[in-house]
Amino acid sequence: MSGSADPLLRVQDVRVSFGGIVALDGVSFDQQDGHILGLIGPNGAGKTTLFNCLSRLYHPNSGEIALSGRSILTRPAHRIAEIGIGRTFQNVALFSRLSAFDNAMVGGHARTRSDLISDALRLPWARRADAALRERVAEILAWLDLEAVADLPVAGLPFGTQKRVELARALAAQPRLLLLDEPAGGLNHDEVRELGRLIRRIRDERGVSVLLVEHHMGLVMSTADRVVALNFGRKLAEGTPSQVQRDAAVIRAYLGDRAA
Repeated sequence: MSGSADPLLRVQDVRVSFGGIVALDGVSFDQQDGHILGLIGPNGAGKTTLFNCLSRLYHPNSGEIALSGRSILTRPAHRIAEIGIGRTFQNVALFSRLSAFDNAMVGGHARTRSDLISDALRLPWARRADAALRERVAEILAWLDLEAVADLPVAGLPFGTQKRVELARALAAQPRLLLLDEPAGGLNHDEVRELGRLIRRIRDERGVSVLLVEHHMGLVMSTADRVVALNFGRKLAEGTPSQVQRDAAVIRAYLGDRAA
């Protein structure tokens, strides 16, 4: 755990509206360094909107989002990887004709200082940076058991394997905080169980904190250290998985009046 007084991530009174529709209404929570945080809620709760604020696809109407005490809201989306935020997408967003290796390389380039002229001239520092990145990507693919498919186009790979390639791409950027958007979508029961183990390994072995947006309650409750529940853009509950599972407001949000 970090010795800093600041949490790794601080979301403070964030409000987002689209026209007259309030998508997020003053949401606040902290995520500590080294924690897996689960973000849950029924459809329309505001999870995706918050996720898109964290990755800078949306800009809040008000409030603050800070990583290690520094605002991220001044950065455009294409500069967010530089400060240590990586993400995957609900719908796998890979370059289908590129190999698994080259897709992961794309993620790594988000953290390099290389440019078109330096690469074209094959300047020594650019060659060294490229060699270091290739070594890092090869290590990550091996760690994710993707060595056998490294040189294959991702379009022909099974869906679960494509999900791991997307993880490799995110990890190649060396994030401090990894945002996982519905990673269990489209996976079978065994794959979801393996995903839970993999998320914990990412935290424990690679030192990456994880913010997990997920509908699969079994995955969230067995994997997360803490859980934040949203409904209609507001925070319903926050606590350990067992605390949130027992929370009356959360039960009503999922099960309706039958649970009252």
